[in-house]
Amino acid sequence: MSVKLRLMRFGKTHRPFYRVCAIDTRAPRDGAYIESIGHYDPLIEDFQKGVTIDKERAAYWLSVGAQPSETVRSFLQKSHVAGIIRTKKPKKRRPSKNKNKKPTTRELQRKAAKKKAIEAANAKAGEKAEE
Repeated sequence: MSVKLRLMRFGKTHRPFYRVCAIDTRAPRDGAYIESIGHYDPLIEDFQKGVTIDKERAAYWLSVGAQPSETVRSFLQKSHVAGIIRTKKPKKRRPSKNKNKKPTTRELQRKAAKKKAIEAANAKAGEKAEE
């Protein structure tokens, strides 16, 4: 059984209130939970008053292997909970331009044709200049 630390939504319509809970990953968002370790009120602007987390229980769940959601991870970092592991989001990689790639025969033909056209244009310009 894998456990996640995530938010459960409570409160009325347009008046959200969340509990920070240890939940089995297969359970729905507002389903059964294992343990509630804090709460979060997004309508309170001050972080210290809006978020309450039991640091000891959070550290315990992290030591057991529970994975926090991104939001809960930020709360734990701001609350200075021991045992939080800093992770980086994977960067989206751009397709690399291979600089060591050999040009295809078609590309070589295009370059040769371009060179010939430039030389022909220069030769015409030279003939006109002589007249």
